[in-house]
Amino acid sequence: MSKKAVIIGGGHNGLVCAAYLAKAGLDVTVLERRPMLGGAAVTEEFHPGFRNSVCSYTVSLLHPAVIKDLNLSAHGLKILPRSVNNFLPLPNGDSFASIPGELSEEVARFSDHDIEALRRYETLLQAVVPVIRDIMLIIPPALVAGGPGDLWSLFKLSRQFRQLNREQAQFLLSLFSRSTGEILDDFFETDALKALFGFDAVVGNYLSPYSAGNGYNLLHHLLGEVNGESGRWGHSVGGMGAISDAIAAEGSKYGVRYHTNKAVQLINVKSGEVKAVVTKDGQEFEADIVAANVSPIMLFKHLLDPGIVPEEFMRHFDQYKCGSGSFRINLALNGLPSWQGRHVPRCMEAGIILAPTLDYMDRAWLDAKDRGWSEKPIVEMLIPSTVDDSLAPEGCHVASLFCQHFNPQLGAHWQSQRDAAVASILDTLEATFPGTRQQIEGMQVLSPWDLEQEFGLPSGDIFHGKLSLDQLFSARPAVGLAQYQMPFKGLYLCGSGAHPGGGVSGLPGRNAARRILS
Repeated sequence: MSKKAVIIGGGHNGLVCAAYLAKAGLDVTVLERRPMLGGAAVTEEFHPGFRNSVCSYTVSLLHPAVIKDLNLSAHGLKILPRSVNNFLPLPNGDSFASIPGELSEEVARFSDHDIEALRRYETLLQAVVPVIRDIMLIIPPALVAGGPGDLWSLFKLSRQFRQLNREQAQFLLSLFSRSTGEILDDFFETDALKALFGFDAVVGNYLSPYSAGNGYNLLHHLLGEVNGESGRWGHSVGGMGAISDAIAAEGSKYGVRYHTNKAVQLINVKSGEVKAVVTKDGQEFEADIVAANVSPIMLFKHLLDPGIVPEEFMRHFDQYKCGSGSFRINLALNGLPSWQGRHVPRCMEAGIILAPTLDYMDRAWLDAKDRGWSEKPIVEMLIPSTVDDSLAPEGCHVASLFCQHFNPQLGAHWQSQRDAAVASILDTLEATFPGTRQQIEGMQVLSPWDLEQEFGLPSGDIFHGKLSLDQLFSARPAVGLAQYQMPFKGLYLCGSGAHPGGGVSGLPGRNAARRILS
């Protein structure tokens, strides 16, 4: 008889884990609390006739091994690369565009010095990025974490690490120990270029670009590719839900059973071994294996009987750092927002970053710490309907606004502060794209509290936990738990709280399945 596996949470990592296990012959059931599969990688109609990716909103980190192994293209997944990766409108009416293969030409408009600095910076990144890509695919060793020496031991597991020279190795270590702002200030003099790179360091990261140790967050967002082209970002036709749908379709081929509207109450553990999963409506699913695609905090503090969890882990997850300071808005627009400054071809198809300097980003974080949200927040706007007309009626558009910083520690108080935060976001958008407010036909608003309540993201954390050195690699989600096996026989973690962390990569689900099958 096949072993029975129950996956808690039908987000994309849970679906990936389920598909791999089913293909290996296990009897797999997925339980999802929401009425649809996909978790934070979903496409929904949020206003009549307007559909958009509700939470996650752009593609790059989805790993090619997952795409290939699960036949996602055969299930209809199509990813369109951005012609312009990012576009920064500047306050003086100029702009800065990140066009693949043409970045040095754009830099030359601002600084002769930065042309050579960019070459050196990109050469260093090209050397160190493959090291992290290697490590993303491994099951982390059970190292004793705590310092650079342990990090060095982990790096040495990468074949690419052995090829680094002294300067490259030093740069890699700097990304884990220094602030992105300091590193970029050392390299460049062009504010817009520093803002372009610095944005990756604060995405989903409730920190200033000048906070020490945030360089890995920048590196994490450089690990992806689109259609085999490294460093590109793209749009999934049909929205991010198309990724989840394709993964689920592959699982269905191998007999995975999906249950929506099935919130889990408890994982039944007896004599140190999982036995079943009990849902809030009283149904019990027997299980030899349980893979939890939920945050580690949810797993340890809500789904297990606290009397059986070792005290050291309860203390650890009491102090586990979550909260990305993110605020999501989806707009239904009756026209395309208008930028009056310098255009480049297809710039409105890019990730449009409203944050012209590192100091601007620093001020946004300080505001959020002091008053709860930024008066002038960091806003990235994508308008996917410019390349995918299935998302909006003819002549209309949908826009994704990914906004920072908004203090996740406000918790339920966001219910009374939401409107004021939305006003600051729309004021920021209107200052660059005048007239956009009049184009709004409908709006979906998700504060950090809403992201937690609706999608299970703890304190709105899009990564299920900070990507800091003490919560990465062999320490994710804790020392002794980084091998996906939790402290009970048959219990595993397969979500973004496991190595290699958040983003729509599918790798936590894939790696957990490999661990289970081994």
